[in-house]
Amino acid sequence: MMKLLPAVVAVIGTLVFTVVARAQDDETTLPSVRLQRAFGQLEFHRPVQVTHAGDNRLFVVEQNGRIRVFENSPDRGTPDVFLDIRSQVRRKDNEEGLLSLAFHPRYAANGFFYVYYSASKPRRGILSRFTVSADDPNRAEPDSEKVILEVDQPYGNHNGATVLFGPDGFLYMSLGDGGSAFDPQDNGQNLSTLLGSILRIDVDHEQDGHAYAIPSDNPFVDRPLARGEIWAYGLRNVWRMSFDRETGDLWAGDVGQNTWEEIDLITRGGNYGWRIREAAHPFKQGTPPDPMIDPVVEYPQRRGQGRSRELVGMSITGGFVYRGRSQPRLAGLYFYGDYVTGRIWAMRYDDGRVIAHRKVFDGPPRVYLSSFGEDADGELYICSFDGKDGRGGGTGRLYRVVVK
Repeated sequence: MMKLLPAVVAVIGTLVFTVVARAQDDETTLPSVRLQRAFGQLEFHRPVQVTHAGDNRLFVVEQNGRIRVFENSPDRGTPDVFLDIRSQVRRKDNEEGLLSLAFHPRYAANGFFYVYYSASKPRRGILSRFTVSADDPNRAEPDSEKVILEVDQPYGNHNGATVLFGPDGFLYMSLGDGGSAFDPQDNGQNLSTLLGSILRIDVDHEQDGHAYAIPSDNPFVDRPLARGEIWAYGLRNVWRMSFDRETGDLWAGDVGQNTWEEIDLITRGGNYGWRIREAAHPFKQGTPPDPMIDPVVEYPQRRGQGRSRELVGMSITGGFVYRGRSQPRLAGLYFYGDYVTGRIWAMRYDDGRVIAHRKVFDGPPRVYLSSFGEDADGELYICSFDGKDGRGGGTGRLYRVVVK
């Protein structure tokens, strides 16, 4: 997940990025954006995700263990509590909690949805399925939980996680490298652990005593000692990934260690280099099991020399390709941001290369960008921790991303 926020964040000027395709910024095709406060006075407790179930409602995941739901309309009422599992969610460390929600592609028929959350004794991450109430579409059945997968977490940070369904109907899930710092167990390059990877599983079938099956075309199903659930690996801590609803491309933001943040285009069997590399830069010596894939975009956490070094960003938040209709100038742009500085960037990616890329938002308002999200129509939102310093127990809000 995003990193713990420092008490003071500097005001930053122009940023320096490395774009693998060496594209030029294009002011004409990449308009600046503004954040428009959404849904009046609605506030949430540490919102980490906003998503939809294919209809005119929005679901907001609160890190402490609640999911709230409301109509996506100006005259919406007070949000209902869709699910409350606060009593079973571990929140001892900053990056733990209820972290992600995904609705089954046939949710309208089967009522299934999936969540990923931190749990204790032992410390672990749990992927579970719940079922919506047969009597109330705004309420889930808390006793309907079916645990799909449990993953031991050696430390309290780097939990990931995003849960989402791909165009192929399979469930994808990102997992961090297990935490601490510098990947002390070298999980990122270890195909025998699920940590440091993106998984792809079939939740509609069960296999070999598991509550899921492994798709036969997963890349490592026949590799000795490798976990067949793995779709891609060599990732430090993917905090938010999304499928482009038009092309099917899988985009991910991988949070760096001390120097580089990166955006990756995830491919079948891809090795993204951690901890041999941090983004495209050498980090630790080692021999990767597979060739390493460069990030599409990377940026340094700081630039300059000595005490005058400026903070660029410290914790990337992956976003979405805009496919809505209300902002036609944003069509086809991939948006991502930084949790610590609150900045947002956009890029146009086509035919395997970056066509244009630049910073498109730098406040106001000052936001702590915990997550991007989209509604059923493809309109783009962000979740922000708007408390006193972004860490607190505090207030969170939703904003729409619109052309400035």
